[in-house]
Parts: sequence; C-alpha cells; structure tokens
Amino acid sequence: MTTDPDDLELTDAEEQALHELQLGIEHIHRAYGTLLEFHHDLGHAMDRMSSAEDALREAGHEEWADDLRDDHLPAGAISDQWTFELVEEFSTEFLEEVDDFESEVRDELADGLDHVTERRQKRRLRDRGGKGD
Repeated sequence: MTTDPDDLELTDAEEQALHELQLGIEHIHRAYGTLLEFHHDLGHAMDRMSSAEDALREAGHEEWADDLRDDHLPAGAISDQWTFELVEEFSTEFLEEVDDFESEVRDELADGLDHVTERRQKRRLRDRGGKGD
C-alpha cells in the first residue's frame, strides 16, 4: 500500500468519483450521529413522560396516567419500532454495507489510501507555500 497520493495512477474521473463517494460516506456517518441523537433525545423524552404518568397518578388523574402507561409509553417511534431498533437496522443493514462498498472501491482505485484528493491538495498548498510535506 502506498502512502503517497502522487504514486497512484488515478484518472481525474476516478479521483473525482472516489472523492464524491468518500464525501457521501462522511455524510452518512453524520446522519447516523443524528439518528443516535434522535434515539437519545426520544429516550429522555420518554423518561419525562414516565415521570408525568407518576405525577398524574399522584394528582388523582388515573385515566390519563393509564393512557400514558398503556398507549404512549410502550408505543414505537416509527411503525411500531423503537428507536434502538432503527439505530440497529441503520447500522447493520445500511451503514456497514456502504462502508464496505466504499472500502472495496478505495482499495481497488487508490490502494486503500483514504482522502486522496485532500492529500494531493495538502501537498500542492504546502509546496506552493514552500513548506513541503
């Protein structure tokens, strides 16, 4: 495996395609982070709703407390799925697959080297500025 991006024999189109693929992967990872944040936020919200159930019961509002307990707290966030299930499914059925695909393309086109475009840009800017690598 090379560590010098200039040693790679990439066409401009291949470099562009690899760069776009890697940017796409980075955005997918950001989306996964947002999904995790959603999962945690909804979990905290459900904890508060559980506290509200107790408070309603203490205030003598058994019917509303029962509605929370029976209908809202056990409900799934989306299509009866809880958010942990969405996180797991996204991670194992999408994120891992696209990560593997990107890795396969990068291995084939760039000898496994990540961020080829950025490495080349870094070298050009440092060379231009007289600072080398």
